[in-house]
Amino acid sequence: MANTDTVEIKIGDKTFLLPAFAGTYDEKAADISKLLAETGFVTYDIGYKNTATTRSTITFIDGDVGTLEHRGYPIEQLADQASYLEVMHLLLHETLPTQAQLEAFKEALNAHAGLPAGIYTLLDALPDEIHPMGMLSVVMNALSGYHPEAEDSWANPEVRWDAIYRLLANMPAITAAIYRRSQKLPYVAYDPSLDYVSNFLNMMFGKIDKVAAEALDTLLILHADHEQNCSTSTVRMVGSSHVNLYASIAAGCNALWGPLHGGANQEVLEMLEAIRLDGGDTEKYIAKAKDKADPFRLMGFGHRVYKNYDPRARVIKKYVDKVLDELHIEDPLVEIAKGLESAALSDSYFVDRKLFPNVDFYSGIIYRALGIPVNLFTVMFAFGRLPGWISQWKELREHNEPINRPRQIYMGEATRDYTPIAQRES
Repeated sequence: MANTDTVEIKIGDKTFLLPAFAGTYDEKAADISKLLAETGFVTYDIGYKNTATTRSTITFIDGDVGTLEHRGYPIEQLADQASYLEVMHLLLHETLPTQAQLEAFKEALNAHAGLPAGIYTLLDALPDEIHPMGMLSVVMNALSGYHPEAEDSWANPEVRWDAIYRLLANMPAITAAIYRRSQKLPYVAYDPSLDYVSNFLNMMFGKIDKVAAEALDTLLILHADHEQNCSTSTVRMVGSSHVNLYASIAAGCNALWGPLHGGANQEVLEMLEAIRLDGGDTEKYIAKAKDKADPFRLMGFGHRVYKNYDPRARVIKKYVDKVLDELHIEDPLVEIAKGLESAALSDSYFVDRKLFPNVDFYSGIIYRALGIPVNLFTVMFAFGRLPGWISQWKELREHNEPINRPRQIYMGEATRDYTPIAQRES
């Protein structure tokens, strides 16, 4: 996009003009890439709360309004009308596919499906106590060893697309294998006659449920990409070193693992279960959340970007009752969740602080209804987020962006001389 304006910055008695530009929806940005060279100053922005590191065409978020779009398409429309494979194609190829393009996409995935036997041996060799996200990270890194040609995935388009299709094709098998390893169940082979989500359910549980497949397809869409969050920016940062795609995705998995990111839906379920065991008094826990002296945190509310209701949470909320009804499941945690949400949305403490339910608040309840154990929730998040991570890595490659190297402000000791150990005072 062309520069549209300049930003003036005054340092001492000198004035500097910085190039400025606007995004599609008129988001303003000042280009500080030459600030240090021209002024001797860097910007200080701990946590990158106000720093744009790239110009992207993949995902747009307006946190004040509560908008999420992928390449211009609102998430509500994609979740209600598209399939996860269509959204994959949209993220990777920039357009929704025609029927012919979708069939070709499916064929490409089928052609790359199938994990090396050694991956199952590797999973079996891991300790029983390892977290499923640890298993996922190990497998992602190991795949680069089984496909050493991927070292050329940055420079060679054919190798790059092979790695992309291989990861997307095998993520259902990887996720299912992690589940079955943790449950000490025999692995189930990939079935090329099944569709993408049904194949996953078959490899997980040895059976396919239509209601579960539809709900899961929607959940995967809702997690597909979310702009420059912690794990996505990690994929891009690590990828900027020109490391292979598998290693970049493994780095994203490790970033997602944290309880402040992908692990949040697991913490929501654990919180709801703790409230249930304590009698289910939601008002009591709303009061605890408001008490600064109380260590209790209300998980699943608030978001770094959204200062309005998370649009993904709106979509998921519609599916909770539907999925539980159609699967004939009664879950006491649902009523606790609804009670917390109702109380929070009518309480000025939460409203004034814009602490609305986020995507993690209800997603875990659906995963639980589908029979997915709590400690696998973050792996499911990674499953859904994979096409977004890959699209971001691919965009980084296409832009040929430089290796990431943030600055810091050093606040330690100034230069001093080394003192021999015998001369140091205790």
